[in-house]
Amino acid sequence: MELRDGEVMARAVAEPACFVQVFDRHGRAVHAYLVRRAGPQIADDVLDEVWLQAFASRGRFDEECADARPWLYGIARNVLKSHWRARSRAAPINGDNAPDAFVEADARLDAVRHRPALWDALAALPDEDREVLLLVAWEGLTPAEAAESLGIPQGTTRWRLHRARAAAQRVLDEASDERSEHTTMEV
Repeated sequence: MELRDGEVMARAVAEPACFVQVFDRHGRAVHAYLVRRAGPQIADDVLDEVWLQAFASRGRFDEECADARPWLYGIARNVLKSHWRARSRAAPINGDNAPDAFVEADARLDAVRHRPALWDALAALPDEDREVLLLVAWEGLTPAEAAESLGIPQGTTRWRLHRARAAAQRVLDEASDERSEHTTMEV
């Protein structure tokens, strides 16, 4: 029987080599999280720091938690913020330097047409709303796990998610309406 992440982390306090199990379980997800937010180069640059901080703080992990991903995403988020502060620039959210996170959804959403509007919608969101939306939509966390990752109450997370989805949908609807008007005028 495989141990829950909380049990592994508790063991890793006394037996540091056990921490490798957490890395093996979540290494790809943490790297993908960083790539989606900062691009592959920055993700590669900060990934080691995320794991060093996680290892150093393994004793503070709640051993009742079954999944360490939200906790690891919180650490990754903080490392990225520190990285961006050190570089004196804001986190990039645009289609020019972000990887294509929507490849799998192209057929369903016709993302090629919607991508510019989606990037605009994401960029227009307040940071705290965008972060909740990305944790749920890109990382596949539940709102409760996103709340844990961000260290905020679940109700706040659900409200931010609702607000972010509504705002993004408005931008996408406006872009769709503009495309329809433009197409009608050309015909």
